[in-house]
Amino acid sequence: MSSSSRDEILGKIRKARGRSGPIEGFERDRLDARLKSRPRGIIPQKARNTGAALVQDFISRAQGVEATVQDISALSEVPDAVATYLADHNLPAAVKMAPHADLAQIDWTQRPTLTVSEGRSFGQDKVSLTRAFAGIAETGTLMLLAGPEAPTTLNFLPEHHIVVLKRSEIVGAYEDAWDKLRDQVGPDGILSRVVNMITGPSRTGDIEQTIELGAHGPLGLHILVLAD
Repeated sequence: MSSSSRDEILGKIRKARGRSGPIEGFERDRLDARLKSRPRGIIPQKARNTGAALVQDFISRAQGVEATVQDISALSEVPDAVATYLADHNLPAAVKMAPHADLAQIDWTQRPTLTVSEGRSFGQDKVSLTRAFAGIAETGTLMLLAGPEAPTTLNFLPEHHIVVLKRSEIVGAYEDAWDKLRDQVGPDGILSRVVNMITGPSRTGDIEQTIELGAHGPLGLHILVLAD
């Protein structure tokens, strides 16, 4: 979007809101205070567990929306977990992996028949492997950030998406996930350009109210819950 188009759209929004120009003075201070205070809505009871119960809540709700979940105790178990998933789903032994620092530590030589490459997906890859930023127990949802270490295309173009998520990254409510992100960025930092919320495999019920998986993205979502 060009700057002139953006300015035109923002101008129309200001006009509709009864403002003639950029936010200034008291209004600016009020909005800054709101951003810093991070007001929270009513948190549902189902998002208030802690510890092992919180992790189990996330796993149960993720499985309830057709994701599969596997516990692993170390990154060294990822190659076996990936190879097993590929074999169980009759998939080729090839994975497109996000260039994330954590995933770069994995020793794939224990599974020499696997072909692992890094980078974006252009639609030809069957399976991707990425790192999640957070898991939200309230709905079994993954929060994934876009950036050099996390190409967004890996979340949507491959037919199967495998995600590594640490147990300590599982939070209760959506507000907790946003707080976690703001804490990481800091008061003067810049949020990720794209934040993806993924709840289970892609699905649609547009045709005769029948649920079909893989309609607009991966038809399989496999979450590897990593012990810290």
